[in-house]
Amino acid sequence: MWINVAGAGALGHLPMNGPISLVVLRRATRAASRGVREWRMIAKGLLSTRHPIDAHIIPIRRCNLSCAYCNEFDSFSKPVPTAEMLRRIDRLAALGTTIITISGGEPLLHSELDEIIRRIRRRGIIAGLITNGYLLTPERIARLNRAGLDHMQISIDNVMPDEVSKKSLKALDKKLEMLAQYAEFHVNINSVLGSPVRNPEDALAVARRALSLGLTSTVGILHDGSGQLQPLSQRQQEIFLEIMRMGKASYARLNDFQRNIALGKPNNWRCRAGSRYLYICEDGLVHYCSQQRGYPAIPLDEYTPAHLEHEFFTNKTCAPRCTVSCVQQVAMIDFWRGPQTRAAFKPAEPLVQLQSRAAER
Repeated sequence: MWINVAGAGALGHLPMNGPISLVVLRRATRAASRGVREWRMIAKGLLSTRHPIDAHIIPIRRCNLSCAYCNEFDSFSKPVPTAEMLRRIDRLAALGTTIITISGGEPLLHSELDEIIRRIRRRGIIAGLITNGYLLTPERIARLNRAGLDHMQISIDNVMPDEVSKKSLKALDKKLEMLAQYAEFHVNINSVLGSPVRNPEDALAVARRALSLGLTSTVGILHDGSGQLQPLSQRQQEIFLEIMRMGKASYARLNDFQRNIALGKPNNWRCRAGSRYLYICEDGLVHYCSQQRGYPAIPLDEYTPAHLEHEFFTNKTCAPRCTVSCVQQVAMIDFWRGPQTRAAFKPAEPLVQLQSRAAER
């Protein structure tokens, strides 16, 4: 979930002359406007539990990379037709969604991504993008500016590329410099820790580089194939806590979920996936999250406020050792209310069709 009301970052890192000063001015103006919209989003979430806060949508499953730990891509899928993506955005808007995050695959491979972002913004929704960053150029950043993108996140896995991941600081550093110079939207760089990461010290180098460019920095923990916890080593835990202290402007610092994960401890929380958080795959089906695809697997066109209400009160057995931070962050808005008394995948009588549809899939 995207909340960064403290500001857009890099204002103090650019010279105040020529075209750069215009970027700084636009960035500051957009940061102020975005901050107001984010506070409204929080207020709406606190006042009502009957709408999704964040929905992830997938415009293309294909990716230009093939990271060994990733289970969210393929090398062949065609992009979802733009008209269909716009229709899905309209449907999410009708459900009251306040944030839409575009993910993949690699969303920059969709030739009409800008139009998708514009539609999100025209519906009054905050627009986020998760990308590996490889396809960014000054011209592409300018197009994202014009489309109205609010937030971008790039995860960088190491300093030097290896057989596990090509998302390295070496490969992406020039892209980060471009973003610091040209982006009018908020940019967060997420460094990672976990068993697939060969050198945990790399996460510190990535975080320091991001902050030196005026971007924000967070740290995540790589999950296993089902999105579950793999405890960190002692040194990884130390690095994790140091990066957490560095990222003072980040929303991620407001919660203890990742801290418990780093220590190998389960979290006691109420997962609101299927209600406050939706994951819409390329086929237009609603899932709990990227790591629980197949539940409940209901077409977005058929997803109703009754489904949202049902899943709000449904206990998710995978929650204690979940590492999907965006779902955890969304759940913070409702942590104090709505005890989950329904068993997972066993809907109440008015929604028995949910059970049969999940079983079919």
